[in-house]
Amino acid sequence: MPKAFPKEFREDVIRVYRDSDSSVAQVAKDFGISPSCLKRWLAVDDRNSASPSPAGQAANESDALREANKRIKLLEQENEVLRRAAAYLSQANLPGK
Repeated sequence: MPKAFPKEFREDVIRVYRDSDSSVAQVAKDFGISPSCLKRWLAVDDRNSASPSPAGQAANESDALREANKRIKLLEQENEVLRRAAAYLSQANLPGK
């Protein structure tokens, strides 16, 4: 019977493979598993990710919302800096100063 690997280990191996430009054989060798095992894990992951659960969608939406809010805050700060710079420069160009 094949050795059972923890779910976290499988997820880490899949993530490393998808994030790198390495071959299936190389990633499998690095983690001490067979290439066919990794291919099977990838196929199962592809099937599972094709129909994401509502909880998974909520987490993805939450992450996207958090990133959007960070971006909005940064843009508002940049806008404030530009507004102050424009006010300062317009005051410097007034006649009589």
